[in-house]
Amino acid sequence: MKTVTIYTSALCGFCHAAKRLLNQKNVIFDEIDVGFDPNRRQEMMSRANGRHTVPQVFVGDTHVGGCDDLYDLDRAGKLDPLLQGAA
Repeated sequence: MKTVTIYTSALCGFCHAAKRLLNQKNVIFDEIDVGFDPNRRQEMMSRANGRHTVPQVFVGDTHVGGCDDLYDLDRAGKLDPLLQGAA
């Protein structure tokens, strides 16, 4: 399974929803809280092509996007193959 990284902030409902989906799929992920760390937020924005909202989800080097993007990918049946490295 590919490494999953999710940039979050503590009070973000969309972050909690994205993590819930990943947990339901038994995905182990690295969570980076950017709430009070401007350097990590800048890192996220650089990786996410300027996107500044959280969450920002990455599977390996692939930028998935935010919570809605993650759920859309799952509904389309494309998340599991991406996680397994087939996409």
